[in-house]
Amino acid sequence: MSKLSSKEYEALLEPMQVELLHLSQWLQAEGKRLAVVVEGRDTAGKGGVIKAITEHLNPRMVRHVALPKPDAREQTQWYFQRYVAHLPAAGEIVLFDRSWYNRAGVEKVMGFATESQVSAFLKQAPVFEKQLVDDGLLLRKYWLTCDQETQEKRFAERRTDPLKGWKLSPIDVSAREKYAEYTRAREAMLKATHTRSAPWTLVDFNNQRLGRLTMIRHLLDSLADFVVPQKKVALPALKQPLKKEHYGVVKPIKKFKLP
Repeated sequence: MSKLSSKEYEALLEPMQVELLHLSQWLQAEGKRLAVVVEGRDTAGKGGVIKAITEHLNPRMVRHVALPKPDAREQTQWYFQRYVAHLPAAGEIVLFDRSWYNRAGVEKVMGFATESQVSAFLKQAPVFEKQLVDDGLLLRKYWLTCDQETQEKRFAERRTDPLKGWKLSPIDVSAREKYAEYTRAREAMLKATHTRSAPWTLVDFNNQRLGRLTMIRHLLDSLADFVVPQKKVALPALKQPLKKEHYGVVKPIKKFKLP
């Protein structure tokens, strides 16, 4: 299954999105907490898979966290501190679009962190994550893989597509020349932080549709049997006749033809 049409993709995604709803309901019923770390190269598809996961979930119970660079105050804090503030409470799902692993990736490669800071992080991250898991947090870590040729095609698309141009930053442009450095940084990160309590799962995202389906399927299968019986809300007949609205309607712009 190397290529999926939009129709085929939606047909495969929809039943998994129903399972994600069941998962969310199970988390709420059991008071469980789920944090999903989504990491990968620029253009790998982190935002797309997070959108596919959250699309039909209760927005009160799921959060997409994509933190900007730390401000002056945050730079003086314990490194993990600003991420801790976004961890889920009972019944919640939090998806980190990049995470504390910024230190082992972009900060290392682009020179925003010193070697001693990166070394300390690689030692501390497994301890930090074990504490989270020991406290009952369900932690899943995904790295989305992407070949350089594919990355270059996506960069070019972002440069020419006005709807995607905001995704292309000066940092992304600089990082294009450091593909090999990012690879070495990733391998060092995986070696130090792929642990029994918080393992990494690598997913091929050269085909983003197939990658999303693969990652979501793995996420669902990695958790318990989470189906929670749901009572359907009854809709009794109204005792009063249906009412009509009597307000005016804004006329459509003439150059747009409605079907």
